[in-house]
Amino acid sequence: MADFWQTPHSGYHWDGRDRRFFEGWYFRLTLPDIRQTFAFMYSIDDPQGQSPLSGGVAQILGIDEAYLCRTFPAVKGFWAERERLGLGHGRGGGMEGWRGGGRKLLEPERFDRTVQEGYQVTATLHQGCLREPSGKTARWCYRVQPIDGWGNRGERQRSTAGWLASLPIFEPGWQVLMAHGLATGWMEWNGQRYEFCNAPAYAEKNWGGAFPQKWFWMQCNSFNGEPELTVTAGGGRRRLLTWMESVAMVGIHYQGRFYEFVPWNAKMRWQIAPWGDWRMWAENDLYRVELVGKTARSPVLVRVPTDQGFVFTCRDTTQGELSLTLWNRASDRLIIQANSSLAGLETGGTPWHETWIG
Repeated sequence: MADFWQTPHSGYHWDGRDRRFFEGWYFRLTLPDIRQTFAFMYSIDDPQGQSPLSGGVAQILGIDEAYLCRTFPAVKGFWAERERLGLGHGRGGGMEGWRGGGRKLLEPERFDRTVQEGYQVTATLHQGCLREPSGKTARWCYRVQPIDGWGNRGERQRSTAGWLASLPIFEPGWQVLMAHGLATGWMEWNGQRYEFCNAPAYAEKNWGGAFPQKWFWMQCNSFNGEPELTVTAGGGRRRLLTWMESVAMVGIHYQGRFYEFVPWNAKMRWQIAPWGDWRMWAENDLYRVELVGKTARSPVLVRVPTDQGFVFTCRDTTQGELSLTLWNRASDRLIIQANSSLAGLETGGTPWHETWIG
Protein backbone atom coordinates (compact mmCIF):
# COMPACT_ATOMS: atom_id res chain seq x y z
CA MET A 1 0.00 0.00 0.00
CA ALA A 2 1.45 3.36 -1.03
CA ASP A 3 2.54 5.59 1.84
CA PHE A 4 0.42 8.49 0.55
CA TRP A 5 -2.69 6.32 0.97
CA GLN A 6 -2.09 5.29 4.58
CA THR A 7 -3.89 7.57 6.99
CA PRO A 8 -2.06 9.33 9.83
CA HIS A 9 -2.22 7.48 13.17
CA SER A 10 -2.40 4.06 11.52
CA GLY A 11 0.35 2.80 13.83
CA TYR A 12 0.25 1.87 17.51
CA HIS A 13 0.36 4.85 19.92
CA TRP A 14 1.48 3.47 23.29
CA ASP A 15 4.79 5.10 24.28
CA GLY A 16 5.80 2.52 26.89
CA ARG A 17 5.00 4.71 29.88
CA ASP A 18 3.25 3.38 32.98
CA ARG A 19 -0.01 5.33 32.77
CA ARG A 20 -3.67 4.73 32.05
CA PHE A 21 -3.85 3.93 28.34
CA PHE A 22 -6.04 2.07 25.87
CA GLU A 23 -6.07 1.63 22.12
CA GLY A 24 -9.06 0.25 20.26
CA TRP A 25 -9.79 -0.72 16.66
CA TYR A 26 -13.11 -1.17 14.85
CA PHE A 27 -13.45 -3.14 11.61
CA ARG A 28 -16.77 -3.50 9.82
CA LEU A 29 -17.71 -5.97 7.07
CA THR A 30 -21.10 -5.53 5.39
CA LEU A 31 -22.77 -8.27 3.34
CA PRO A 32 -25.52 -6.46 1.38
CA ASP A 33 -26.77 -9.63 -0.34
CA ILE A 34 -27.98 -11.07 2.98
CA ARG A 35 -28.44 -7.67 4.69
CA GLN A 36 -26.07 -8.50 7.54
CA THR A 37 -22.97 -6.97 9.12
CA PHE A 38 -20.01 -8.25 11.10
CA ALA A 39 -18.47 -5.61 13.36
CA PHE A 40 -15.14 -6.51 14.98
CA MET A 41 -13.89 -4.52 17.99
CA TYR A 42 -10.37 -5.10 19.37
CA SER A 43 -8.70 -3.32 22.27
CA ILE A 44 -5.67 -3.37 24.52
CA ASP A 45 -5.85 -1.84 28.00
CA ASP A 46 -2.87 -0.71 30.12
CA PRO A 47 -0.34 -2.66 28.00
CA GLN A 48 2.45 -2.21 30.54
CA GLY A 49 0.88 -5.26 32.21
CA GLN A 50 1.09 -4.05 35.81
CA SER A 51 -2.47 -2.73 36.17
CA PRO A 52 -5.59 -4.63 37.29
CA LEU A 53 -7.11 -3.37 34.02
CA SER A 54 -4.31 -4.76 31.79
CA GLY A 55 -5.35 -7.08 28.98
CA GLY A 56 -7.08 -7.34 25.63
CA VAL A 57 -10.64 -7.90 24.46
CA ALA A 58 -12.12 -9.03 21.13
CA GLN A 59 -15.82 -8.40 20.50
CA ILE A 60 -17.98 -9.16 17.46
CA LEU A 61 -21.50 -8.16 16.52
CA GLY A 62 -22.55 -10.81 14.04
CA ILE A 63 -25.63 -12.18 12.33
CA ASP A 64 -28.78 -10.39 13.56
CA GLU A 65 -26.54 -8.40 15.92
CA ALA A 66 -25.69 -11.43 18.08
CA TYR A 67 -22.81 -10.62 20.43
CA LEU A 68 -19.61 -12.61 20.99
CA CYS A 69 -16.81 -11.57 23.36
CA ARG A 70 -13.47 -13.06 24.40
CA THR A 71 -10.80 -11.69 26.73
CA PHE A 72 -7.02 -12.06 26.40
CA PRO A 73 -5.57 -11.19 29.84
CA ALA A 74 -1.94 -11.85 28.83
CA VAL A 75 -0.62 -8.61 27.32
CA LYS A 76 2.42 -10.57 26.10
CA GLY A 77 0.14 -12.13 23.51
CA PHE A 78 -0.51 -8.72 21.90
CA TRP A 79 1.53 -7.10 19.14
CA ALA A 80 1.07 -3.96 17.04
CA GLU A 81 3.11 -2.11 14.44
CA ARG A 82 4.32 1.43 15.12
CA GLU A 83 4.42 2.81 11.58
CA ARG A 84 1.42 1.20 9.90
CA LEU A 85 -1.78 -0.70 10.62
CA GLY A 86 -0.97 -4.14 11.97
CA LEU A 87 -1.94 -5.89 15.19
CA GLY A 88 -2.84 -9.21 16.71
CA HIS A 89 -3.61 -10.94 19.98
CA GLY A 90 -4.19 -14.54 20.85
CA ARG A 91 -3.32 -17.85 22.43
CA GLY A 92 -1.25 -20.57 20.81
CA GLY A 93 0.99 -20.37 17.79
CA GLY A 94 3.71 -18.73 19.88
CA MET A 95 1.60 -15.59 20.41
CA GLU A 96 1.95 -15.63 24.23
CA GLY A 97 5.59 -14.51 24.11
CA TRP A 98 5.38 -11.63 21.66
CA ARG A 99 5.05 -8.59 23.92
CA GLY A 100 4.58 -5.18 22.38
CA GLY A 101 5.59 -3.70 19.04
CA GLY A 102 6.99 -5.19 15.88
CA ARG A 103 5.57 -7.21 13.03
CA LYS A 104 4.46 -10.68 14.12
CA LEU A 105 2.03 -11.44 11.28
CA LEU A 106 1.67 -15.15 10.56
CA GLU A 107 0.99 -16.66 7.18
CA PRO A 108 -2.77 -17.36 7.07
CA GLU A 109 -2.22 -21.12 6.76
CA ARG A 110 0.07 -21.17 9.79
CA PHE A 111 -2.33 -19.02 11.82
CA ASP A 112 -5.19 -21.36 11.00
CA ARG A 113 -3.10 -24.40 11.92
CA THR A 114 -1.42 -23.23 15.13
CA VAL A 115 -3.37 -20.42 16.84
CA GLN A 116 -5.91 -21.72 19.34
CA GLU A 117 -7.83 -18.45 19.56
CA GLY A 118 -7.13 -14.87 18.49
CA TYR A 119 -6.93 -12.47 15.58
CA GLN A 120 -4.47 -10.72 13.26
CA VAL A 121 -5.20 -7.77 11.02
CA THR A 122 -3.45 -5.35 8.66
CA ALA A 123 -4.74 -2.87 6.09
CA THR A 124 -5.16 -5.73 3.60
CA LEU A 125 -5.69 -8.91 5.68
CA HIS A 126 -8.10 -9.80 8.48
CA GLN A 127 -8.12 -13.26 10.10
CA GLY A 128 -9.21 -14.79 13.38
CA CYS A 129 -10.98 -17.43 15.42
CA LEU A 130 -12.92 -17.00 18.67
CA ARG A 131 -14.75 -19.58 20.79
CA GLU A 132 -16.97 -18.79 23.75
CA PRO A 133 -17.47 -21.46 26.46
CA SER A 134 -21.20 -21.14 25.70
CA GLY A 135 -20.53 -22.72 22.29
CA LYS A 136 -20.64 -19.58 20.12
CA THR A 137 -17.87 -19.62 17.50
CA ALA A 138 -16.48 -17.35 14.81
CA ARG A 139 -13.76 -17.96 12.21
CA TRP A 140 -12.82 -15.67 9.34
CA CYS A 141 -10.20 -14.82 6.77
CA TYR A 142 -10.52 -12.16 4.11
CA ARG A 143 -8.37 -9.83 2.03
CA VAL A 144 -9.13 -6.12 1.66
CA GLN A 145 -8.55 -3.74 -1.23
CA PRO A 146 -8.49 -0.22 0.32
CA ILE A 147 -10.39 2.35 -1.76
CA ASP A 148 -10.85 5.49 0.36
CA GLY A 149 -8.94 6.49 3.49
CA TRP A 150 -9.67 9.94 4.91
CA GLY A 151 -9.25 12.45 2.11
CA ASN A 152 -9.53 12.72 -1.67
CA ARG A 153 -8.76 9.46 -3.43
CA GLY A 154 -5.17 9.30 -4.64
CA GLU A 155 -3.99 12.20 -2.46
CA ARG A 156 -2.15 12.23 0.85
CA GLN A 157 -4.59 11.34 3.61
CA ARG A 158 -5.66 13.46 6.59
CA SER A 159 -6.02 13.16 10.33
CA THR A 160 -9.66 12.80 11.27
CA ALA A 161 -9.18 15.30 14.10
CA GLY A 162 -6.79 17.58 12.17
CA TRP A 163 -3.17 18.38 13.00
CA LEU A 164 -3.97 18.73 16.72
CA ALA A 165 -4.48 14.96 16.79
CA SER A 166 -0.68 14.68 16.74
CA LEU A 167 -0.57 16.23 20.21
CA PRO A 168 -1.67 14.34 23.34
CA ILE A 169 -4.14 17.05 24.41
CA PHE A 170 -7.34 15.36 23.26
CA GLU A 171 -8.72 12.32 25.07
CA PRO A 172 -9.31 10.16 23.19
CA GLY A 173 -7.68 10.44 19.77
CA TRP A 174 -9.79 9.20 16.85
CA GLN A 175 -8.87 8.23 13.30
CA VAL A 176 -10.85 6.76 10.42
CA LEU A 177 -8.34 4.34 8.91
CA MET A 178 -10.35 3.26 5.86
CA ALA A 179 -13.64 4.89 4.95
CA HIS A 180 -14.24 2.33 2.24
CA GLY A 181 -12.66 -0.86 0.96
CA LEU A 182 -13.62 -4.10 -0.78
CA ALA A 183 -13.30 -7.39 1.10
CA THR A 184 -13.09 -10.87 -0.40
CA GLY A 185 -12.98 -14.09 1.60
CA TRP A 186 -15.13 -15.99 4.08
CA MET A 187 -16.70 -15.79 7.52
CA GLU A 188 -17.98 -18.67 9.66
CA TRP A 189 -20.48 -17.74 12.35
CA ASN A 190 -21.63 -20.55 14.65
CA GLY A 191 -20.75 -23.08 11.95
CA GLN A 192 -22.54 -21.27 9.10
CA ARG A 193 -20.13 -20.22 6.34
CA TYR A 194 -20.56 -17.01 4.35
CA GLU A 195 -18.39 -16.39 1.29
CA PHE A 196 -18.19 -12.95 -0.27
CA CYS A 197 -16.43 -10.98 -2.99
CA ASN A 198 -15.91 -7.20 -2.97
CA ALA A 199 -18.04 -6.66 0.12
CA PRO A 200 -17.93 -3.17 1.72
CA ALA A 201 -15.32 -2.86 4.49
CA TYR A 202 -14.55 -0.06 6.96
CA ALA A 203 -11.97 0.60 9.71
CA GLU A 204 -11.34 3.16 12.45
CA LYS A 205 -9.50 3.44 15.78
CA ASN A 206 -9.20 5.45 19.00
CA TRP A 207 -6.59 5.74 21.74
CA GLY A 208 -5.70 7.61 24.91
CA GLY A 209 -6.33 7.66 28.62
CA ALA A 210 -10.06 8.43 28.70
CA PHE A 211 -13.18 7.80 26.64
CA PRO A 212 -15.61 10.69 25.96
CA GLN A 213 -18.07 11.49 28.72
CA LYS A 214 -20.79 10.80 26.15
CA TRP A 215 -20.87 10.44 22.38
CA PHE A 216 -22.85 9.53 19.26
CA TRP A 217 -21.76 7.98 15.95
CA MET A 218 -23.14 7.13 12.50
CA GLN A 219 -21.36 5.14 9.78
CA CYS A 220 -22.35 3.56 6.48
CA ASN A 221 -20.60 2.49 3.27
CA SER A 222 -23.42 0.36 1.86
CA PHE A 223 -26.02 2.73 0.42
CA ASN A 224 -28.76 1.64 -1.97
CA GLY A 225 -27.50 2.03 -5.54
CA GLU A 226 -24.42 4.06 -4.53
CA PRO A 227 -21.34 1.80 -4.34
CA GLU A 228 -18.95 4.78 -4.12
CA LEU A 229 -20.55 6.58 -1.18
CA THR A 230 -19.44 6.36 2.44
CA VAL A 231 -20.11 8.54 5.49
CA THR A 232 -18.79 8.70 9.04
CA ALA A 233 -20.24 11.21 11.49
CA GLY A 234 -20.02 11.61 15.21
CA GLY A 235 -19.75 13.88 18.17
CA GLY A 236 -18.86 13.74 21.81
CA ARG A 237 -18.14 15.51 25.02
CA ARG A 238 -14.43 14.92 25.50
CA ARG A 239 -11.52 16.11 27.60
CA LEU A 240 -9.26 18.88 26.27
CA LEU A 241 -6.37 19.41 28.67
CA THR A 242 -8.18 20.34 31.92
CA TRP A 243 -11.69 21.07 30.61
CA MET A 244 -14.48 19.39 28.68
CA GLU A 245 -15.74 20.37 25.22
CA SER A 246 -18.50 19.18 22.88
CA VAL A 247 -17.43 18.63 19.27
CA ALA A 248 -18.79 16.95 16.15
CA MET A 249 -17.81 16.20 12.55
CA VAL A 250 -19.08 14.69 9.28
CA GLY A 251 -16.88 13.09 6.62
CA ILE A 252 -18.26 11.96 3.24
CA HIS A 253 -16.45 10.20 0.40
CA TYR A 254 -18.35 10.18 -2.89
CA GLN A 255 -16.89 8.99 -6.20
CA GLY A 256 -13.35 9.67 -5.01
CA ARG A 257 -13.98 13.14 -3.60
CA PHE A 258 -13.88 13.99 0.11
CA TYR A 259 -16.39 16.37 1.73
CA GLU A 260 -15.31 17.36 5.22
CA PHE A 261 -17.29 19.20 7.90
CA VAL A 262 -15.23 19.82 11.04
CA PRO A 263 -15.25 22.45 13.80
CA TRP A 264 -12.62 24.64 12.12
CA ASN A 265 -14.32 24.86 8.71
CA ALA A 266 -18.06 24.35 9.33
CA LYS A 267 -21.07 25.07 11.50
CA MET A 268 -22.78 22.01 12.95
CA ARG A 269 -25.97 21.19 14.80
CA TRP A 270 -27.15 17.89 16.18
CA GLN A 271 -30.21 16.46 17.88
CA ILE A 272 -29.59 12.99 19.31
CA ALA A 273 -32.12 10.99 21.31
CA PRO A 274 -30.88 8.64 24.02
CA TRP A 275 -31.71 5.92 21.51
CA GLY A 276 -33.53 5.54 18.20
CA ASP A 277 -33.13 8.95 16.53
CA TRP A 278 -29.97 10.70 15.22
CA ARG A 279 -30.09 14.04 13.36
CA MET A 280 -27.18 16.17 12.16
CA TRP A 281 -26.86 19.28 10.02
CA ALA A 282 -23.58 20.81 8.87
CA GLU A 283 -22.51 23.49 6.41
CA ASN A 284 -19.28 25.11 5.31
CA ASP A 285 -18.53 27.73 2.64
CA LEU A 286 -19.18 25.27 -0.20
CA TYR A 287 -21.55 22.52 0.92
CA ARG A 288 -24.27 21.57 3.35
CA VAL A 289 -25.37 18.15 4.52
CA GLU A 290 -28.22 16.60 6.46
CA LEU A 291 -28.07 13.16 8.11
CA VAL A 292 -31.02 11.36 9.68
CA GLY A 293 -30.56 8.00 11.40
CA LYS A 294 -33.34 5.91 12.90
CA THR A 295 -33.90 2.48 14.39
CA ALA A 296 -36.76 0.68 16.08
CA ARG A 297 -34.42 -2.10 17.20
CA SER A 298 -33.33 -2.42 20.80
CA PRO A 299 -29.69 -1.45 21.35
CA VAL A 300 -26.97 -4.06 21.68
CA LEU A 301 -24.60 -3.29 24.55
CA VAL A 302 -20.86 -3.51 23.88
CA ARG A 303 -17.89 -2.89 26.14
CA VAL A 304 -15.59 0.16 26.03
CA PRO A 305 -12.61 1.23 28.17
CA THR A 306 -13.37 3.36 31.24
CA ASP A 307 -11.57 4.28 34.45
CA GLN A 308 -13.31 1.29 36.00
CA GLY A 309 -12.20 -1.08 33.27
CA PHE A 310 -14.01 -2.53 30.28
CA VAL A 311 -17.74 -2.02 30.85
CA PHE A 312 -21.04 -1.96 28.91
CA THR A 313 -21.55 1.77 28.30
CA CYS A 314 -21.98 1.69 24.51
CA ARG A 315 -25.29 1.07 22.70
CA ASP A 316 -25.15 -0.10 19.07
CA THR A 317 -27.04 -1.27 16.05
CA THR A 318 -25.53 -2.40 12.74
CA GLN A 319 -28.90 -2.37 10.95
CA GLY A 320 -29.99 1.23 11.30
CA GLU A 321 -31.84 3.37 8.76
CA LEU A 322 -29.79 6.29 7.46
CA SER A 323 -30.54 9.02 4.93
CA LEU A 324 -27.89 11.42 3.61
CA THR A 325 -28.50 14.57 1.58
CA LEU A 326 -25.61 16.73 0.30
CA TRP A 327 -26.01 20.05 -1.53
CA ASN A 328 -23.73 22.54 -3.26
CA ARG A 329 -24.43 25.80 -1.37
CA ALA A 330 -23.54 28.24 -4.15
CA SER A 331 -25.96 26.76 -6.67
CA ASP A 332 -28.27 24.96 -4.22
CA ARG A 333 -27.69 21.93 -6.45
CA LEU A 334 -28.36 18.50 -5.01
CA ILE A 335 -25.15 16.45 -5.20
CA ILE A 336 -26.40 13.22 -3.68
CA GLN A 337 -29.41 11.88 -1.83
CA ALA A 338 -29.08 8.30 -0.60
CA ASN A 339 -30.52 5.83 1.87
CA SER A 340 -29.46 2.65 3.63
CA SER A 341 -30.88 0.17 6.11
CA LEU A 342 -27.40 -1.19 6.96
CA ALA A 343 -25.99 1.75 8.89
CA GLY A 344 -24.04 1.62 12.12
CA LEU A 345 -25.68 3.85 14.74
CA GLU A 346 -24.40 4.35 18.27
CA THR A 347 -24.77 6.29 21.48
CA GLY A 348 -22.44 5.86 24.42
CA GLY A 349 -21.03 7.03 27.69
CA THR A 350 -22.96 8.31 30.67
CA PRO A 351 -26.61 7.66 29.78
CA TRP A 352 -28.66 10.74 29.03
CA HIS A 353 -32.46 10.80 29.32
CA GLU A 354 -33.36 13.81 27.20
CA THR A 355 -32.54 14.66 23.59
CA TRP A 356 -28.99 15.99 23.28
CA ILE A 357 -29.07 19.25 21.32
CA GLY A 358 -25.73 20.68 20.33
